Amino acid sequence: MSIPFIDLKTQYQALKPQIQARIDRVLEHGQYIMGPEVAELEERLGAYTGARHCVTVASGTEALLISLMALGIGPGDEVITTPFTFVATAEVIVLLGATPVFVDIEPDTCNIDASLIEAAITPRTKAIMPVSLYGQPADMDEINDIAARHGNIPVIEDAAQSFGATYKGRKSCNLSTIGCTSFFPSKPLGCYGDGGAIFTSDDAIAQACREIRVHGQSRRYVHTRIGVGGRMDTLQCAVVLAKLERFDWEVEQRIAIGERYNHLVDQAGIARILQRGDRKSVFAQYTVLLDERSAVQSALSKNNVPTAVHYPVPLHRQAAYSSSYRHIDLPFSEGAATRVMSLPMSPDVSALDQKAVVTALSLAVRSIKGLCREP
Repeated sequence: MSIPFIDLKTQYQALKPQIQARIDRVLEHGQYIMGPEVAELEERLGAYTGARHCVTVASGTEALLISLMALGIGPGDEVITTPFTFVATAEVIVLLGATPVFVDIEPDTCNIDASLIEAAITPRTKAIMPVSLYGQPADMDEINDIAARHGNIPVIEDAAQSFGATYKGRKSCNLSTIGCTSFFPSKPLGCYGDGGAIFTSDDAIAQACREIRVHGQSRRYVHTRIGVGGRMDTLQCAVVLAKLERFDWEVEQRIAIGERYNHLVDQAGIARILQRGDRKSVFAQYTVLLDERSAVQSALSKNNVPTAVHYPVPLHRQAAYSSSYRHIDLPFSEGAATRVMSLPMSPDVSALDQKAVVTALSLAVRSIKGLCREP
């Protein structure tokens, strides 16, 4: 058995003519920065989510950074977020001189626990940044209601893993003040390098984001605000445009594959991340929960079943951040970091491969449990 963790090769073969045609068009017109594909992609993605504005940027990290800059967040400000996420979520807050305020997660979804957010709000709170982890949005209505009760605090959905997901029938990236996504190759909608996008229906925020991504320019060589070099390359926009050709099908496949995994994993008696009934995950990762993770990973590796851990150390325990959070107690985040393990997941994984993966997983878990019971 040899199963790719993320099968980008099969996807490429299915879309090769469209991808090549899109790339060739860019090579012919030669507008590698801010070419016509940039505006075309922004229009298509905005229509897909329902947001009034889409601003493409250089990466998902840049999307978060530019969004915070557009809100004027800086030294002395606080941003409430989750510690159980990729480091970029907190990194951008710290880069601007603000302070991440970490709130613990729900143990069954690993998303931020919305019921804990209100107690973390202070007069310095300038934004709330939930993460739609593993492709499933957090409880955005409850988070938005909390933000509204406290003076309409802006809510930024870190939707790096959830483009294409829905929450109560609404698209991820259009669930709050701002939505940010990533087009890193492994994401549900990926390019062949770095890329990202910001979504908002607030005209002023959109204008600020557009200016910030081009060094704060309102027009050529007129710099009205501090900015960054944050544009998404035309070639990467062309790749995403080609991939949109079958994205609806891929979302359907991801949901079906995720549900099939759920059935197989439940049959095997293995704990997993749960999906709430009012939302549809795009399963950027398919994640189970294990007590003897390292041993299971080792056993699966011997059977050529790739796995990954998202994420092994919560942010408040990372060396770059831990000195500021020495006394903080976030038990569910810390517990999840020792137990989560992701299985092979992509729109092209077959039912047979899924069964083989879960069979190997089940055998490994049973074998290790047996060894652990020995005197």
